[in-house]
Amino acid sequence: MALKQEHLDRIADAMPEIGRDPASVRQRVEAMEALLERGFTMPVINRPFGLDFILGLVPVVGDLIAAVMGTWLVWEARNLGMPKWKIARMFGNIGVDLVVGAVPLIGDAADFVFRSNTHNLRIIRKHLDKHHPETVTIEGQLNR
Repeated sequence: MALKQEHLDRIADAMPEIGRDPASVRQRVEAMEALLERGFTMPVINRPFGLDFILGLVPVVGDLIAAVMGTWLVWEARNLGMPKWKIARMFGNIGVDLVVGAVPLIGDAADFVFRSNTHNLRIIRKHLDKHHPETVTIEGQLNR
């Protein structure tokens, strides 16, 4: 059964818009960074950790999945028109996280300490603060 254009239009109208404006991008990258790096809290030591750390516990495949998820932040940064050297720096952060994270035990400890997605979020925030200052939010200021 083929869908008619009017059905597709109704579906599109019902879906929330994914904004491409810098403020929407800021919200998405901050949410993804929070999920990957500080979505949970380690009991006893009260230290935040995220999906990146959890996935890193699965040898090789987990680190690859976490790197792919982190690459999404770089894709959003590229869509903002960030310079290539900043994009390369962000890929470097992900690469370091991936290579070090692949080492058993040492990589898990490194994932707990080195937060590539947080570093990449800082790069994106600096760019947005300079080129799109209207996107600064109170929550964004508190999470720095």
